[in-house]
Amino acid sequence: MATTGTAGKSGTRTAAWHNWAGNVSATPARVVAPASVGELQEAVRRAAGDGLKVKAVGTGHSFTSAAATDGVLIRPQALAGIQGIDREAGTVTVAAGTVLKDLNLALAKEGLSLANMGDIMEQTVSGATSTGTHGTGRDSASIAAQIRGLELVTADGQLLTCSEKENPEVFAAARLGIGALGIVTAITFAVEPLFFLTAREEPMSFDRVTAEFDEHHAENEHFEFYWFPHTGNCNTKRNNRSQGPAAPPGAVSAWIEDELLSNGIFQAANSFGRAVPSAIPSIARIASRALSARTYTDIPYKVFTSPRRVRFVEMEYALPRERVVEALRELKTMVDRSGLRISFPVEVRTAPADDITLSTASGRETAYIAVHMYKGTPYQAYFTAAERIFTAHGGRPHWGKVHTRDAEYFAQVYPRFGEFTALRDRLDPERVFANDYLRRVLGD
Repeated sequence: MATTGTAGKSGTRTAAWHNWAGNVSATPARVVAPASVGELQEAVRRAAGDGLKVKAVGTGHSFTSAAATDGVLIRPQALAGIQGIDREAGTVTVAAGTVLKDLNLALAKEGLSLANMGDIMEQTVSGATSTGTHGTGRDSASIAAQIRGLELVTADGQLLTCSEKENPEVFAAARLGIGALGIVTAITFAVEPLFFLTAREEPMSFDRVTAEFDEHHAENEHFEFYWFPHTGNCNTKRNNRSQGPAAPPGAVSAWIEDELLSNGIFQAANSFGRAVPSAIPSIARIASRALSARTYTDIPYKVFTSPRRVRFVEMEYALPRERVVEALRELKTMVDRSGLRISFPVEVRTAPADDITLSTASGRETAYIAVHMYKGTPYQAYFTAAERIFTAHGGRPHWGKVHTRDAEYFAQVYPRFGEFTALRDRLDPERVFANDYLRRVLGD
């Protein structure tokens, strides 16, 4: 078991940990990288004996302090890889520290795929599911909703196996547990034979896409769009299953669209806008017209995901789907009337209702609005104004993205909130897995 730093009793501290966006940091008493589930169990028991809190962290892609701790920081990256494939059941079991990119590549080699996924592949499977990472889908839901079983190390160091048949009340909540119920060591996902998606990307006006939103959602398996603030322009993306064959973008056009425009020039434009905010509206008008229409076909992860090298801070709220257009129009009006300068597009996606206790789509058809600001740019005024709009529509913030809500608010917008906190009381009565973030969002 690799360990850095020493026990908290000595007062020695490890180097500070920072998340991907750089907006969250913590200095744990020690960092543990267990090479086995047994070592992880021992690390939890030892921490509890030393009076230290325990948190696991993946690749740090959350914008909240959900994984921050001054106690013991668990790095599960050594617990990685596919543990088993059951083709008859249509499942794959994978160790919790496996990075989504590695899982997608391994599944594709086996002729298999997840049904849906987000657009970032750098997260670990446990980090992505524990915070509610999702893509967009009319019928297929978040990554957590594709879980068919999991293993969880609880506060007393025990290993708990959970599914719809075994410990079902824990399974109902732990698929998206925000790290509050224990440390996930393995996840069993539903998978299916590898298939093709045809993606159609097309510029569209804000007025048209909002007027036709319900139509686009109904007609496409996966629909999303981006609105460029300070403009009336959007870029839409529709992904639907097809018979193939693969017809990916040409190497040159893919490089221009995905690397040069979406990362290289976008990085430069944001850096310039941060230095000269008054130029942002003009930059936005140019950027919103830079991406052209294109259609291509490929296997799922090559269509759903994209490289994200421009760093940012993000807030995302899940709204009842029938409220999203109204909320987005209010957001546009707010930006147009304000002195804010927003260089990042606003992203809109959807998800079907699911049955996970604290899923942002729990019990209701959902649409998401995500707002972003370039790293190093003041974001508080924009996010505060956006959050005021989202909460007025009964919004639920993404657990891994910036928000200011607390347990009192969540008890109002999650009908099963008390079910989750009662389970937490049972599994972690001494709050071994607590930190400041969980105290705020779940209460003491």
